[in-house]
Amino acid sequence: MTTETSAPGPRTFGANAWLVDDLYQRFLEDRESVDPAWWDFFEDYRPSSQRLQERAADGPEARGAGATKPDSAHAHDHAHAQAHAQARPAARRGPVPIARPEPVRPDDAPHRPRPVDLSSDLAPAAAAQPAIARYTSAEPRALTEAGEVPAEDQISVLKGAPMRTAVNMETSLGVPTATSIRQVPAKVMIENRSMINNQLARSRGGRISFTHLIAFAMAEALRETPDMNAAYRQEDGKPAMVRHAHVNLGLAIDLKKDDGSRQLLVPAIKRADTLTFAELWAAYEDLVRRARLGKLTVDDLTGVTCSLTNPGGIGTSASVPRLMPGQSVIVGVGAMDYPAEFQGTAQANLSDWGISKLLTLTSTYDHRVIQGAQSGEFLRLMHRKLLGEDGFYDRIFASLRIPYEPIRWEQDARVPIDQKTSAVTRLIHGYRVRGHLAADIDPLAYRQRGHEDLMLSSYGLTIWDMERVFNVGGFGGRETMTLAEIIQLARDTYCGKIGVEYMHIEDPAQRQWLQDRLERPAAPLGREVQLRALGKLNEAEALETFLQTKYVGAKRFSLEGSEAVVPVLDAMISRYADQGTGEVVIGMAHRGRLNVLTNVAGKSYGQVFSEFEDNPDARNTFQGSGDVKYHLGTEGAFRSPAGNQIEVYLAANPSH
Repeated sequence: MTTETSAPGPRTFGANAWLVDDLYQRFLEDRESVDPAWWDFFEDYRPSSQRLQERAADGPEARGAGATKPDSAHAHDHAHAQAHAQARPAARRGPVPIARPEPVRPDDAPHRPRPVDLSSDLAPAAAAQPAIARYTSAEPRALTEAGEVPAEDQISVLKGAPMRTAVNMETSLGVPTATSIRQVPAKVMIENRSMINNQLARSRGGRISFTHLIAFAMAEALRETPDMNAAYRQEDGKPAMVRHAHVNLGLAIDLKKDDGSRQLLVPAIKRADTLTFAELWAAYEDLVRRARLGKLTVDDLTGVTCSLTNPGGIGTSASVPRLMPGQSVIVGVGAMDYPAEFQGTAQANLSDWGISKLLTLTSTYDHRVIQGAQSGEFLRLMHRKLLGEDGFYDRIFASLRIPYEPIRWEQDARVPIDQKTSAVTRLIHGYRVRGHLAADIDPLAYRQRGHEDLMLSSYGLTIWDMERVFNVGGFGGRETMTLAEIIQLARDTYCGKIGVEYMHIEDPAQRQWLQDRLERPAAPLGREVQLRALGKLNEAEALETFLQTKYVGAKRFSLEGSEAVVPVLDAMISRYADQGTGEVVIGMAHRGRLNVLTNVAGKSYGQVFSEFEDNPDARNTFQGSGDVKYHLGTEGAFRSPAGNQIEVYLAANPSH
C-alpha cells in the first residue's frame, strides 16, 4: 500500500502551500482578484486546513507514524525555532496546559523543572502555578502594548502561513537527513563577478549576484552527479528510489506580505540542468519578479527536486535546513566573509598575506537514498567549479558574451615588492600597446578576445595581487592604485567598444597628451543626456525607415548602420554651444547627408520630402546647385539642451 508520505503527488506545493491557501481564499471572495491561470485549478481545490482536519479525524492510529501528507518541498532554516516548538504532536486535541518552571533557589543544586504528565489530573494544577521563575538571561522580557511585562504566558493558535510552517516542520521529521559541509575560497568568484558586472554596465545593463553563480554551479554539479538528484518514496509498501530526469531547482525567496509578516516561497526553475548561465539568470530573475508581484502559477510552485537557500545574506555562517518528502537535497549558502580569526585584521595585511573570504556550503540530503560520500563528492564538484576548474567561468563568459578571458585560480607568488611594481608598470604598457587587440569592436560575431601581453601570468602576477596597492606613476591621474583598479581602468580605456593604438608616435609629449585624456574614468551620463541620445537615435532610424518605405528605389545614400553619428554630432555641437562657440561648419560625403541635414542642421522634413517629389524650393537651398538631394547643403540654428544657440552650416558638394 502506498502512503501519502512516500508518494507525493504532482501538485504538492510544499512551503508554498500558504500562498496557495491565501490565493484560494481570495478566489472565493473575488475571482477577478486572482490570476486567471489559477481558476481551473481552484474549481476542485481543497485548502490545506480542510485536509488537516480530515487527517486529524482519522486519528494517529489510522494515519500511522510519519504518514502526514507532504505539503512542502522545502523549509528554510529561519523557521527552525518555530519547528522545534511544533515538532512533537499533541497527545490529544484541545488546549494544552503549559508547564511552569519552578523557582530558582541559589542554595539548590542545578535544577530542572519537574516534568508534567499532561494526561493526569494534576496537569491543570501544575499549569495554574504562578510564574515566579527568575530570568537569568541578559535579554529583557517582551513588553505588552501597555508597556508592562505580561503576567502569564501568551498562547495563540497558529493559523494561515504560521500553521503551514508548523505542519511542514512536523512533516520533515519523517525524513532522515544528514548534512555535509564544505568551505570554498571566494576570491575567484568575487573577481570574475566584478569583471562580469563591469562589462554588463558598459553594455546591456543588469547585474549578476553570487547566488546566480552558485545556482549555476549547483545545477551543473547535479547533472554530473545524478545520484544526488534522487528521492525516496514507497511503492506498494516497499521502499523505492525516484531518479529525477531533470533538475527542478527551487529558489528560496523571502516574501514580505502586506501585513508586515514574512514568508518563504520556493518556486522552481524547471530543467535547470539544461540551461546556459544566461538562460538560468533570466529564469531566476523572472521568478523573483513574479513572486514579488504575486504572478506565480501552479507550475512554478510544484515539482521542486532540490533547493537552494541563501541565509548568508543576513549573516548566517552556515545553515542546516530541513528536508521535505519528495526532495533530494537542499544546499545552504553561508555568509561570505574572512575567517573569524582574521576579521579584525587590516585590509592591507589580508591582501599581503593572501587571505581570501570564505563561503560555507552545506548539503542536506535524504540519507535513505543518498550516502555521505555522494554528498561529499557533490560539494567537492561545486568547490571545483566555483574555483573556475573545468572551464566553469569560460562557459559563463561565453553565455553572457563577455569578450575577455576570466580570472584564473592560482596560488600566491611571494615576490619582492619592487619586482611586483615593475611587473605592474609593464602590464600597463602592455595594455597601451596591445589593448586594441582585445577591444570588443565586432558587432556581428562574438569571441573571447585576449593577448598574452594582457595576462597576469605573463608578468608573474596572480589573482592574490588584485587587492594589493602599487605605485603607478600618474596612470589614471593617480599615484597609487590596486591591481584590480588598474586592470579595470586599462580595460575600460583600451579594450572597450573603441580600439586605441598610439604608442607608435615618436613624440613623447604627444603620447602623454593622449594618455592624459584617454586614461580617465568615464563620467557617468545623466538620465537626461541618455534620453536625448536615445531620442536622436530614434529620429535617425525613423527617417531612414520612412524614406525606404515611401520612396522605394530612390537614390538616398542611407545612413543605416551608422545611425549613431546623429547623437554623436548632437552631443558635440551641444558642447560647442555651451562653451560659447559662434558657429559650426560641417563637411561630409553623400552617405547620411539627408539625416544630418534634418536631425542635426535643422532642415525641415517637408523640404526633404518635396525634393523627393522633384519640387525643390530654391530659396531654402544653401550653396550647391540643387541637382541632387545628397549634394545640397543648409544652414540653421541649433539649440543645446541647456538652451544655448549656435549656427550650423552643412556645406554642399564636398565630395566634388
